[in-house]
Amino acid sequence: MPDKNSHDNYKNELLYQNKPLIDVPGQRSHWLKNISTFSVTTVLSAGLLLACGQMSGAENNISSSTKSVMQSSNQNNGVTRSRDMLPAETLKQMQSLPQLTEGLGSTGVEVIDPNKPTLVKFWASWCPLCLGTLEETEAWRMDSAFAELNVVTVASPGHLNEKETSEFKTWYAGVQADYPDLPVLIDTSGDLINQLGVQVYPSWAILDKNGNLLHLVKGNISAEQAYALAENAGNGFAELNSGNAKPANVQALDNNNKIETIKQKDGIYYNDQGQPINTRSIYLAGGCFWGVEAYMERIDGVVDAVSGYANGDTANPSYEQVIGGSGHAETVKVTYDADKTDLETILKYYFRVIDPTSLNKQGNDRGVQYRTGVYYTDQDDKAVVDAAIKQLGSKYAQPIVVENEALDNFYLAEMYHQDYLAKNPNGYCHIDLSLADDEPEETARIELAPANTVAEALDPKRYANFDKNALKNTLTQAQYDITQKAGTERAFSHEYDNLFAPGIYVDVVSGEPLFLSTDKYQSGCGWPSFTKPIDMQVITQHQDTAFNMVRTEVRSRVADSHLGHVFPDGPKDRGGLRYCINGGALQFIPVSAMPQSGYAPLVKLIKS
Repeated sequence: MPDKNSHDNYKNELLYQNKPLIDVPGQRSHWLKNISTFSVTTVLSAGLLLACGQMSGAENNISSSTKSVMQSSNQNNGVTRSRDMLPAETLKQMQSLPQLTEGLGSTGVEVIDPNKPTLVKFWASWCPLCLGTLEETEAWRMDSAFAELNVVTVASPGHLNEKETSEFKTWYAGVQADYPDLPVLIDTSGDLINQLGVQVYPSWAILDKNGNLLHLVKGNISAEQAYALAENAGNGFAELNSGNAKPANVQALDNNNKIETIKQKDGIYYNDQGQPINTRSIYLAGGCFWGVEAYMERIDGVVDAVSGYANGDTANPSYEQVIGGSGHAETVKVTYDADKTDLETILKYYFRVIDPTSLNKQGNDRGVQYRTGVYYTDQDDKAVVDAAIKQLGSKYAQPIVVENEALDNFYLAEMYHQDYLAKNPNGYCHIDLSLADDEPEETARIELAPANTVAEALDPKRYANFDKNALKNTLTQAQYDITQKAGTERAFSHEYDNLFAPGIYVDVVSGEPLFLSTDKYQSGCGWPSFTKPIDMQVITQHQDTAFNMVRTEVRSRVADSHLGHVFPDGPKDRGGLRYCINGGALQFIPVSAMPQSGYAPLVKLIKS
């Protein structure tokens, strides 16, 4: 279900296939020969090469140590929590791994100089691109240009469809003579790939000499990228590892969506004319603060967003203390121009990117530090937050678990966390940042003439009166891109992924009934999943050969809206199919609203 038009959303759906595949993240960038004119950040951000993708959805592929950091969840949705592996543990584990290539030592400690940063290639024997670039990786390690950089590779037998350990060792013994100077560490526990979020091969991790993960490239890197890294290794990747908490000057959108420079001094923000801005602040916890910060900064009227730790038990905690149990929540201080927007609007943007019924988890992140919460410093804001959460609760059958409290304490996070996604465009993010581009106006409830029977409610003529020429005005940008351009929302980004209230899901374009809540289940793939449509006649199926794969696309019957894809890996006792559908292509009608909305005969089809 990858987006055919944007490389930002290309990967997650591909990871849930049971066979090797080739993933095209986007068009290859045109590289200039003189790479010295590029910073390492520019080179890394410019583009990726092809990658082979695999996903292990089975919990038994996760090691016991990884499970310990997921103990608050009974599901494995694919671990992408790279920040939950402490630097010391990363280096210690890599140095202790067995090393297979004869003549290079028996463990990682003999090929990893602790005084140098490290470039780690993760690869698999089933990945053609991986095998085709082993010789190149070996050449980089032996090149004098890489003298200030460790270059090693890691394979994970028994994980992500790699051969079991004994079989892998036997296989590699037959090919290692071709790569006599290439270190191959084997991680049979799978801890490294699970905790660093490696889900496609090859992937490259860039670590400073202390083991801090500076950048994770999910895909291959080119020679230009590799040499740019080697050039910057001597200063410890200072550019990747640098950055102030926030610059004195920040940029925001004005009312005409033009960028204006806002100056900050002593906590006061000034506009281009030097006039102080009427700012207010609210503190929002919504899972990993990388994504929340980047998302809020894109919203019209937001002056600044800063990542930090709120309402915990330890003064000025480090990140290690936070994930170790200090009680803080990863929180973003959102400062907004009160003359351009208000708290009610800010909260509408916030609620659209979190699962308000999920306790201590958002996206793939698990732990108390990933809880949701709205923390205020002005008592007058409490009534606004109360009303917003009450209105939110009317949309869900499950209880709302978003904390609504006065701010007790807030400490700035470390510098490397600030503006993380701006510095690391390929970094993990559980939020669809494009949602900030659409004003949070709720889609008008679809109302139809009453139907007396199920057959009447499913009659396609009832849903044929929509104006296709007006869709750009009636749909949000995300809804339009999905339904009309076969786009894909980011995994785990839509509220419907975790919505299991009784009701029906209809085509957001025409209102045609498509799926019942009865047939919805938690697949863990990050998109709303159903075992079947309400009736096979309401959908059409088409062969989709994009991304060098053969898949089955699902579209709506009347409006011909792109919905998603169907896969043969659903629950066996419920037919074995998984209809993987974009939440943005759907509108949920709760069972209580179905009669007045024209869907009364379908109420009896819904089972708890």
